Amino acid sequence: MYPELFRIGNFFLPTYGVLVALGFLAALWVVSRLGRRSGLDPDTLTNLGIYVAIAGLAGAKALMILLDLPTYIAHPGELFSLDTLQAAGIFYGGFLAALATAILYMRRHKLPVLATMDVFAPAVALGHAIGRVGCFAAGCCWGGRCDLPWAVTFTSLRTRTGVPLGIPLHPAQLYEAFAEAIIFTVLYRRFLKTHRPGAIIGLYLVLYPAARFFVEFVRAHDDANPYFGPFVLEQWIALALIAAGVSILARSRGAAPKQPGKA
Repeated sequence: MYPELFRIGNFFLPTYGVLVALGFLAALWVVSRLGRRSGLDPDTLTNLGIYVAIAGLAGAKALMILLDLPTYIAHPGELFSLDTLQAAGIFYGGFLAALATAILYMRRHKLPVLATMDVFAPAVALGHAIGRVGCFAAGCCWGGRCDLPWAVTFTSLRTRTGVPLGIPLHPAQLYEAFAEAIIFTVLYRRFLKTHRPGAIIGLYLVLYPAARFFVEFVRAHDDANPYFGPFVLEQWIALALIAAGVSILARSRGAAPKQPGKA
């Protein structure tokens, strides 16, 4: 664990925050580049990216709080604690909030929905990959106990995430970061080829949830999930998103293919 890049007295620069910021900037660069290739206004897309990022952060925290609502009701002060503020939240909550915000923005500014989502899909994958490395550095979103050679053991006493110390764990954060890096590469290369509107976002909604579904098997979970059958909530969401992705891919087959221009 390396939660701080450096510290001067009481001031420190958190590794997680820096990597999330870098991931966001990298994602905006990809959006701008692919947006030009699609003939979309880069400034409008950049503004959309900022709104989506704000909504994503709020949604991730909101779902985290909802899933642990009894604790926050019993201890309302925890809502404003440093632990809660520094927590990454739950990606799916952020993703769904960002998606809703994006749809409203695109309708208001009359952006082509599927073509715009195609531009953002590779960017989200890249930004998420970088952000998950930040999760690993901070010690959040940890995996379950692991006896494999690549198991990681967190030993830092500076963490506020609650990660178990001194126990070999699955580097679940790095599993997801690696998967997202591959997904970004696949989506980016696919975007540069002739494709139909919706083909890229549809593929993302199949690939990422599938990867997340399997990563959840090695993620640490506080409690069993008796109300949702054999899978945790994140896995059920993953299955729903896969179904949505397959539906979008099926519908995109009827659209005219598009060859991206040069950036």
